[in-house]
Amino acid sequence: MKETEYDREFLVDLYERMLLIREFEEEVKFLFLEGTMPGTIHQCQGQEAAAVGVCSALEEDDVITSTHRPHGHALAKGLTPEEILIELFGGGTGCCRGKGGSMHVGNIDKGMPPAIAIVGGGIPLATGMALALKMQKRPQVAVCFFGDGATSEGAFHEGITLGAIWDLPVIYVCENNLYGASTRVDEITRMPHIAERAAAYGIRGETVEGNDVLAVHEATRIAARQCRDGEGPVLLELETYRLTGHSRRDACHYQPEEEREAWARRDPILVFGRALCQRDDVEQADLDRIRCDVEARVAGAIETARGEPAPTLADLTTDVYA
Repeated sequence: MKETEYDREFLVDLYERMLLIREFEEEVKFLFLEGTMPGTIHQCQGQEAAAVGVCSALEEDDVITSTHRPHGHALAKGLTPEEILIELFGGGTGCCRGKGGSMHVGNIDKGMPPAIAIVGGGIPLATGMALALKMQKRPQVAVCFFGDGATSEGAFHEGITLGAIWDLPVIYVCENNLYGASTRVDEITRMPHIAERAAAYGIRGETVEGNDVLAVHEATRIAARQCRDGEGPVLLELETYRLTGHSRRDACHYQPEEEREAWARRDPILVFGRALCQRDDVEQADLDRIRCDVEARVAGAIETARGEPAPTLADLTTDVYA
């Protein structure tokens, strides 16, 4: 579908949500580089259309699982910048009470269990969540985000096999950004498209332009409907690219310069912004105002997060079940 076939408010919201993720990630990057924030980070600049496109097609009570690169998924699913930033600063009022950090953000009340940093670890969890939904005869869908590197893990094959044979309402979303850390995807598989692996499990697979937020939204909307109708699961491969390192200390020397430049021209926010300005009811000034609002929102969230207290010694024994 073209941009002209959607309501202005919906499209502007998509743009704002992608911009929020980008601004959040850029500010967090500098906080880590200056030593203000503890731990480490794995960021998603360049992949915003994947997170926003998928989550915009879901219902509020649908559930997702995420990876060691979870900030974008969390923001797209409805977590606030404040609760995530407090968590990243180690604050006791963060979304995981300061116990998760960057690689484990989440809020189960908003449909996102804490992210799992083990590569492929969220795939069997999403499958189990989908099984629970089916057994309880609930209409929700489970969505599992993972990278191209996870498709070589046993959990990928085991999770999808179970999802397939039980016809579970789960969408397996592979964010194929071409690299598993520093290893190119064509070095780990001879399949030109990861989505083609779906045939081995007897489910539908689809490769989508992952930097096109509307293409991702439509593919997810159709997949979700299929799952709700009892015809799941579905494997979606979103072809995208991270414009940052695998982690904060990665200089990306393994990415050819011409490749980086080519993907930078396909930046999902820039491309979508230009498309919006082709409408009669959107001007560049509108997008500039959104950017200013987003920058102010993230700046305010950072100040809030800086002032939150750290967990206490008594918190060591809370939320422990074994």
